[in-house]
Amino acid sequence: MLTSARPLLLVGGGKMGEALLGGWLRQGLDADAVRIVEPEAGRRRLLADTHGVGAVAGPDELDPALHPGALLLAVKPQMMDAALPAYVGQLAADTLVISIAAGKPIALFEQALGMGLGVVRAMPNTPAAVGRGVTVLCANEAASEAQRALAERLMAAVGAVHWVADEDQMHAVTAVSGSGPAYVFHLIEALAAAAERAGLPEPLAMELARGTVVGAGELARQ
Repeated sequence: MLTSARPLLLVGGGKMGEALLGGWLRQGLDADAVRIVEPEAGRRRLLADTHGVGAVAGPDELDPALHPGALLLAVKPQMMDAALPAYVGQLAADTLVISIAAGKPIALFEQALGMGLGVVRAMPNTPAAVGRGVTVLCANEAASEAQRALAERLMAAVGAVHWVADEDQMHAVTAVSGSGPAYVFHLIEALAAAAERAGLPEPLAMELARGTVVGAGELARQ
């Protein structure tokens, strides 16, 4: 069961942010233990209707005394640099910072939020939406064992978790597991298209292609 003595602050209620939130709630985390910042009104309504949680449009609407146990940044990489300064005042000295933004190094978060903070860089992938994701984590030296354990629990709510010690390896991780599902989906589409060219009707072609890849994946897992 996932519990947190202090609130978790999730910045970004998009597809991956929602996947993480859903995983936490399925693991038993109380919805009241999560604070969400999501600027898009439609996404805020969806989070409330689907998960029973509230969200605010911006960090200025948060309680200044929130001091979350963890700040998880599910912000698009191209928006990250501009988003970070607004959260400096929200953090305590022992707040864990977790980023899932591809290509954004740990040093960026240390410089923007505080050199002494524990920072964990994470690379999940889209199967997290169904609880079958795989995430690789990399922590800075300031991250304590307790903070590493917290990061692992939070990401394990949506699938398997692995660690690397060398941050440079996160580039390969992004290429393999971060981007990999898109190539698998493309493979399914290519198989289905080939089956149609061979004379199979479209629905059967897609069912065979999808079932083949799903079955082969399970066989590989076992």
